[in-house]
Amino acid sequence: MNRRSGARRPAPADPAGRARAYADVSLWLATSGDDLVAQDPLTGDREVDVAILGAGFTGLWTAYYLAEARPDLRIAVVEREIAGFGASGRNGGWASALFPSSLATLAAGASREDALAQHAAMRASVDEVIRASAATGIDAGLAKGGTVVLARTATQLARAKAEVDDARAWGRGEDDLALLDAAQARAHLDATGVLGGTYTPDCAAIHPGRLVRGLVRAVRERGVRAHELTAATRIVPHRVETERGTLTAAHVIRATEGYTPGLPGHERDVVPVHSLIIATEPLPAAMWDEIGLARRETFTDGRHLVIYGQRTADDRIVFGGRGAPYRLGSTVRLDRRHAAAVHGHLRATLVEMLPVLRDVEITHAWGGALGIARDWHASVGLDERTGLGWAGGYVGDGVTTTNLAGRTLRDLVLGADTALTRLPWVGHRSRRWEPEPARWLGVNAGLRAMGAADAEERLTGRESLVARLMGPLTGGH
Repeated sequence: MNRRSGARRPAPADPAGRARAYADVSLWLATSGDDLVAQDPLTGDREVDVAILGAGFTGLWTAYYLAEARPDLRIAVVEREIAGFGASGRNGGWASALFPSSLATLAAGASREDALAQHAAMRASVDEVIRASAATGIDAGLAKGGTVVLARTATQLARAKAEVDDARAWGRGEDDLALLDAAQARAHLDATGVLGGTYTPDCAAIHPGRLVRGLVRAVRERGVRAHELTAATRIVPHRVETERGTLTAAHVIRATEGYTPGLPGHERDVVPVHSLIIATEPLPAAMWDEIGLARRETFTDGRHLVIYGQRTADDRIVFGGRGAPYRLGSTVRLDRRHAAAVHGHLRATLVEMLPVLRDVEITHAWGGALGIARDWHASVGLDERTGLGWAGGYVGDGVTTTNLAGRTLRDLVLGADTALTRLPWVGHRSRRWEPEPARWLGVNAGLRAMGAADAEERLTGRESLVARLMGPLTGGH
């Protein structure tokens, strides 16, 4: 993705060396089956029909669907590093129907019917990711096993029951979200202390590195120019300025997610919050017989400070969570000391949940920045007057949402009035984050509060007062 830089930068003298460095980014890039050598850096000014900033899932899905619909369009994507270097190559590999804003929030800004349409579109998008991957010949290690959310304390179980009751009030049946008793939940994942949980079928475990590197190949095969090692310095109406030249276009699409604050004028659009992840060595069949996840379900539990995991196609556990502090000035670079501490905590949490993993080797540890809008509301849109489009603010739920964004941006760019362009997230404008240091204080207070809320519930056995008080800061989450 792209950050501001003051001078033009030559191509690296050692492309293979750069490829080895990219393989260190995450398990996903290391095992993507791609040589990770950057291709086609911009070599001067160009005029195109659509210029896209950021070669992650949002930018590549947008390019893919536009090229499929209109092969005559001149489409260019610019990327500071290589496609998938950002969140698309660093995430937990959940292609889920999760959307960061609740149905009640969506309905308050639109209508009940609109909110349910957004939810239905997210559910359908899980299947579209699977369909499009197959259509392009991408082996992304997909398995639509759904998601189990374990309740491991009485307060977590109460929240699970309340969530299912709320789903029923919206007309969502058991085929959408089911309440599990302890035995049913353990049948999915036999973790410690399980009292119950919920299950939704609307999630596929994927290998995001294979998907994103497959997508960049797919768009190039369809005539899209994907300019890697091309850092953008500024976007303005009808123009993307980079260190290597300027793209002039009728439409300019910003698809930079957690890297957005590095663009002049966009410093307060989102905050980059880091999610960190570890991966185990491949586990033997006997160990999986104890653990479960026979359908490769993705999993989490009902704590406030988010954790998440999946069983990979090569039988590892990939396990991640929040906890790394936000860095002053929206810096996306991880602090190594903090990252090591969070990775250690993740291992301890995983072993506490699944003691059979006590002696298992952790082979990979990484992290990346996700983007959070001030109201925790993802959005997509296109300003017809300026030609500037955008999508983002996924709050870590972007693997599927980016696909919906790409199809929606296709319709907006082509001027089509469709069911997608009428969804309530289209055209939503979040207020900006506070200036520093208020932003730093607020975001880190929220992160610490979620950890404190979990500790409070363990001690009191009651719903956390801290979590309720922090609700307005986290958009009700």
